[in-house]
Amino acid sequence: MTVDIDLVIRNGRVFTPTGIVEGDLAIVGHKIVSVGKPIKAAKTEVSAKGKLVMPGGVDTHAHIEQMSGMGQWNADTFETATRSAAMGGTTSVVSFAAQSDGQPLAETVSDYAARAERGAMIDYAFHITLTDTGARGFDADLETLIVAGHRSLKVFTTYNIQLSDAEILRIFSLARQSGALVCVHAENDAIIAQAKDALIKAGRTTPRDHARSRPRMAEIEAVERICRFAEYLDQPVMLFHISTAEGAAAIRNARARGAPVWAETCPHYLFMTADVLNKPGQKGAKWMCSPPQRTVADQEALWAALDDGTLSLVSSDHAPYRFDESGKLAAGANAGFHQIANGLPGLETRLPLMFDAMVSNGQSGPEAFVQITATNPAQLYGLPNKGAIAEGMDADIVIWDPTKKVTYGANDLHDNVGYNPWEGRTVTGWPEHVILRGQTIMKNDEFFGTPGTGRWIKRSELATKPTRNSARKETT
Repeated sequence: MTVDIDLVIRNGRVFTPTGIVEGDLAIVGHKIVSVGKPIKAAKTEVSAKGKLVMPGGVDTHAHIEQMSGMGQWNADTFETATRSAAMGGTTSVVSFAAQSDGQPLAETVSDYAARAERGAMIDYAFHITLTDTGARGFDADLETLIVAGHRSLKVFTTYNIQLSDAEILRIFSLARQSGALVCVHAENDAIIAQAKDALIKAGRTTPRDHARSRPRMAEIEAVERICRFAEYLDQPVMLFHISTAEGAAAIRNARARGAPVWAETCPHYLFMTADVLNKPGQKGAKWMCSPPQRTVADQEALWAALDDGTLSLVSSDHAPYRFDESGKLAAGANAGFHQIANGLPGLETRLPLMFDAMVSNGQSGPEAFVQITATNPAQLYGLPNKGAIAEGMDADIVIWDPTKKVTYGANDLHDNVGYNPWEGRTVTGWPEHVILRGQTIMKNDEFFGTPGTGRWIKRSELATKPTRNSARKETT
């Protein structure tokens, strides 16, 4: 090549959308300019001999610098969260601009964007969380924001911020008109309320009772309902954090009918069961999340759903709360499960956990690992130039050492949570060198990022488009 090369990565196994390439990977500025072609010289050269060269991870479900539905701030700022993400090999993240009661959506996104601009050290986009459809200028703001590049929305069917069925159908219609994907936390609120109230009345309020308070049927019913809504209006939907075998089966059936439905799961459903909550005292609160972890049989069903494409990706659902009075124990040292913030950190651990299972232990292989942790999320959410190694793509690269073993410690993550939910677990395979748009931001466990250097990712369109020209026609 005649152009001056800024960076060449040599002698690695490079994973591309068309297969594994043995050869040089060349970068000029923030773009990949060639894959596999011999490069004589470059300003900087990196040897990847014996290593795997993969695209930077894309995590499309993370709560960062956000107030929860319980009125509690996350532990992480954009600075701490994106540092943690980069240390684990993630170079793009989609977090939540969450509407507060009565707040115009334009204000919601403007306020949240200012937080990201100050602190983000990897690239980012937002889901707009919709909680008050009666806010001033709601419809007009939503259309304007979608067209401006915020192409994904979030709604809940439970918590104290859930929307009614009528409101959800309205959101689906608005999203279809403007071209947005609707992401759904799908659990039946009435089933949860009944189970929770019965447990509280019986005095069963420890963290281990949390799993019983959110029965699997709550997920099953809501997932089936949302699939039918998507099918009825032909509106693309992403179902978040699937945890049950029946939920996965409902999605498989919906997709077989042609419904525009996609879904994800998370590492804590693939590698943990509800037994993780059975800890002395309140310690189990560290692992409380919603939906809760389930059973070994559910884990097996989720892996099968990833293998057959029913589930398209694995996100972290990073929801950081410290195990103290500022976080999990804000309601006191003896708080009941219904008073404890739900969520656990995952931005930094998602990729090593999945690499260990899929690549090192042969669960599905390295190509599938790249697909579900980088390529699929980038494509489904319309993140341009992200999630793959190819000419013209952003130079977001991770060099993996496939032989390095790491055992997680009690507090060895780089977020602001103060504990590691995977303490004691050993993973094989480790991100050795992380490159964001051609610049090294992590190497050999040393971080080099700078607050505010992350860029907002404008999304002009989505791969998840309606399958028909108009809403489903009824026949008599």
